[in-house]
Amino acid sequence: MTRARLNFGRWTVLALPYLWIAVFFLAPMALVAKVSLSNPVEARPPYAPTFDLHDGAALWLEKLKRLNPDSYRALLDDPLYLDAYVNSLAIAAVATALTLLIAYPFALAMARSGKRWRPLLIGLAVAPFWTSFLIRVYAWIALLKDEGLISHALMALHLIARPLGIYATDAAVVIGIVYSYLPFMLLPLYSALERQDASLREAAADLGASPVQVFWRVTLPLSRPGVVAGCLLVFIPAVGEFVIPDLLGGSETLMIGRTLWNDFFANRDWPAACAAAIMLLALLIGPLLLVERARLRADGETP
Repeated sequence: MTRARLNFGRWTVLALPYLWIAVFFLAPMALVAKVSLSNPVEARPPYAPTFDLHDGAALWLEKLKRLNPDSYRALLDDPLYLDAYVNSLAIAAVATALTLLIAYPFALAMARSGKRWRPLLIGLAVAPFWTSFLIRVYAWIALLKDEGLISHALMALHLIARPLGIYATDAAVVIGIVYSYLPFMLLPLYSALERQDASLREAAADLGASPVQVFWRVTLPLSRPGVVAGCLLVFIPAVGEFVIPDLLGGSETLMIGRTLWNDFFANRDWPAACAAAIMLLALLIGPLLLVERARLRADGETP
C-alpha cells in the first residue's frame, strides 16, 4: 500500500508540469490555430469558425479535405509579414548579443565577489522588477528624445554638436530591449558562474595559462549553460515584443508584435493575426529544438 501511494505521488508530481503546459500553452495555441483557419467576417468576434467542437469526426474529416488556408497563404504573398519577421529576428539578435556583452562582466563580478555582498548585488540586479515595466519604458522616452537628458548632457560636455536623434528608431528599440531584459540574462549567467569550481582556474594558472587564457578556456566554456539560457530568455520574448517598439520605435520600425496588434485591433483580421502568430511560434521552436539537441549531444545523451 505504501509503495502504491509512493508511485501515485511520483506520477502526480510528474504529471503536474505536463498538465500545466497542456492547460496554459497547448489549449490556447489550439484555439489560436483554430482561429487561423477561420474566415474573417464583419461580426463579433470577427471570424467564422471553420471547425466547431459540436461537429462530428466525419464532418471534421470532410472539412479537412476542403480546407483552404488563405491566412497562411497571405503570409507568403504579402511582403509586409516577411519584412516584419526578418526585422524582428534581426533586432532581437542584436539586442541579445548586446545584452550578453553587458551582462557577462557584471555577472562575473557578482560571482567573484564576497559571499556577504552577493545578496545585495542580486537584489540590485532585480531592482528594476520592483517598478512597472511600462513606466521604465516611458522613462527611456524622456531620455532618448532630442530634448531629453542624454542629448542635453552630451551637448553640454561638447561631445556632440546636435541631438543624437535616436528616439523613434531601431536603435532606440534595441536600447529599450537591452535595458528591459538585462536581468533575464544576468541571473542565469550569475548562476552558472557562481557554481564554477575555483580550483579549476587555479590549476590552469599553475599550468602557465594567463588570465585571458583562463577565461577563454575555463570560465567561458563552463558558463555555456548560463549563456544559452540567458540568450533564450532574452531572444524569444524580444522577437514578439510589442510595447517597446510601439513606444520607442518610429513609424518605420516594423516588428511582428506591432503587425499582430494592427491585424487584431486595427484591421480586425483575427485569422491573419493568428496565422502570423503560429508562424512565429514555428520559427522559434526550430532553433530551440536545435539548441536542445546540441546540448544533449554535448552531454552524451544522444548519438
